[in-house]
Amino acid sequence: MGRAFEYRKAKKFKRWGNMARVFTKLGKEITIATKAGGPDPDSNPRLRVLMQQAKKENMPKENVERAIKKATSKDYTDYKEMNYEGYGPFGIAVFVETATDNTTRTVANVRSYFNKHGGSLGTSGSLEFLFDHKVVFHIVKKEDVSLEDLELELIDFGVDEVEADEDEIILSGEFSQNAAIQKYLEENGFEINSAEFIRIPNDLKDVTAEQREQLNKLLEKLEEDEDVQNVFHNMREEEE
Repeated sequence: MGRAFEYRKAKKFKRWGNMARVFTKLGKEITIATKAGGPDPDSNPRLRVLMQQAKKENMPKENVERAIKKATSKDYTDYKEMNYEGYGPFGIAVFVETATDNTTRTVANVRSYFNKHGGSLGTSGSLEFLFDHKVVFHIVKKEDVSLEDLELELIDFGVDEVEADEDEIILSGEFSQNAAIQKYLEENGFEINSAEFIRIPNDLKDVTAEQREQLNKLLEKLEEDEDVQNVFHNMREEEE
C-alpha cells in the first residue's frame, strides 16, 4: 500500500472534529481559488474541484456562494498563503500552511504555540526537504477501468500511486502536475470527489506515549487557529 494512501487514511480529518472547521478551511480555499482564477467553475479548474469537494462534505450551498462572493467583493482583503516551519519537542519537524489576511498576527500566534509547547519556529524553507509535496485526488470508481490500466495511463502525468478505497480510487502525484492530472481525469469522464495538497514526511520518527501527548498539544493548538489550513509533521502515527 502506498505512502500517500496510508498517510491520508491516518490523517483523515483526524483532529478537526467538527464540520465548522472543515467548512472554514474549504471556504478560504474557495475564496483563494476564485480570486486567482475567477468565479466561473467552467473556466476555473481549481474552483470546480473545490465546489465538488464542498458538496461531498455537505457544505451548505450558501457558504460556497458566500466564499465566491467574498473574492469578488470590492472590500475583499486578500488572503496570503504563508508557510511556517519549525521543530516541536523531541526533534519532530512541523510544517504549517496558513491562509491569512494579517501575517503579523499569524506569525506571532504560530511562534507562541511553538514556544509554549517546547518547540521553536525555524526559517522559511528550512524543513521543506523533509516532506514530499503531493496532490491527492479522490475519484469515483468506474466499472470498466482497472487500477493497473489507470496507473499506466497516469504515470506520464507524475502519478506514482493508485489505490482503491471502498467506492473511491485515491491517486497521488507530484504537486506540480495537479492541473495536468485533473485535466486528464475530467477529459476521460472521471468524477472527482476532491483534490488536496499534502506534504508526506520522508522519514518518520517514533515517540513514546508521553512524548506523543505533549506533541499532540502543540499540533492541536496549531490546528485550532483560524489562520491555519494544514499541519504536517514527521511523527509516526499511533497504531489503530
